[in-house]
Amino acid sequence: MKKLSIVIPVYFNEENLLSLYSDIKEKVIDKLPDYKLDYEIVMVDDGSKDKSYQIMQDLAKIDKKIVLVKLARNFGEHAATLAGLSVCTGDIAARKAADLQEPSGMILEMLDEYNKGSKVVLALRKTRQDKWHEKLTSNMYSKIVQKLALKNMPDGGVDSYLIDRQVIDFLVNLNQKNSPLTELILWSGFDYASVYYDRQKRTAGKSRWTFSKKIKMACDSLFGFSYVPVRFITCIGFIAFILSVIWTIVLIIRKLVGSITIDGYTSIIILLLLSFGIVMLSIGIIGEYVWRALDAAKGTPVFLIDEIKNGDKKKNE
Repeated sequence: MKKLSIVIPVYFNEENLLSLYSDIKEKVIDKLPDYKLDYEIVMVDDGSKDKSYQIMQDLAKIDKKIVLVKLARNFGEHAATLAGLSVCTGDIAARKAADLQEPSGMILEMLDEYNKGSKVVLALRKTRQDKWHEKLTSNMYSKIVQKLALKNMPDGGVDSYLIDRQVIDFLVNLNQKNSPLTELILWSGFDYASVYYDRQKRTAGKSRWTFSKKIKMACDSLFGFSYVPVRFITCIGFIAFILSVIWTIVLIIRKLVGSITIDGYTSIIILLLLSFGIVMLSIGIIGEYVWRALDAAKGTPVFLIDEIKNGDKKKNE
């Protein structure tokens, strides 16, 4: 019998976990016999400082098919998801958020599409009951990635998905540190199907998906999958070079005709500031690539697992 692994990254979700498990059990687990599937739920504690892990342990006592993964510290949602994928033993894995804003029933919808032959099924938002600025930033992010990095990025982005064992092994073996998993899945080129859901308003807990984390994800997407930033430097440098040549010719002509006076302070300062700004911008963009190359070259792990628990069994990593 094939097995479905439901991978759930957990970070400060103590108020949601009990309701989350009840919802998954009612809408997914109890209906899996119809699909002739066994299951496991892999819950990954991404360095939460609340009672999330304690509640996770209580749930594992209720359901022996819950596998607990505790990371040594907070590594980020994508690293936590990758940790769950590296531990899961299912033939299929579905990534599910812990905040209850996604309907659990969409996992079955993704299974239906998977059974039609797709190795990847993306869960896309049809509507979302979020604040206006959250909708705006999400739409801006997906549009920028579409234009500059991955043309197959769906509108509004992707949070959850279902992938088969081939794709799971690809992501785990790739071991990318600064590339979001959803972008890696899109970049891989596997054919995918889509299901649509209505994203609900968060009713418990506080989102830890901060603006700084969104900015980092956008940078990771652009610098990880696009040459546009480097090409931008090349274009700016070329334009600056052409302008400097033209200005040099103008100055030489003015010198030869004797029209140069001391009155040139403003133009000189403007040119100096413009040149300095271009240089600093170029160094910053190149630095983003250099830092990512250095981070990859160091070979430090994407995540560090503190312990894995399966029922009453504990395995230290």
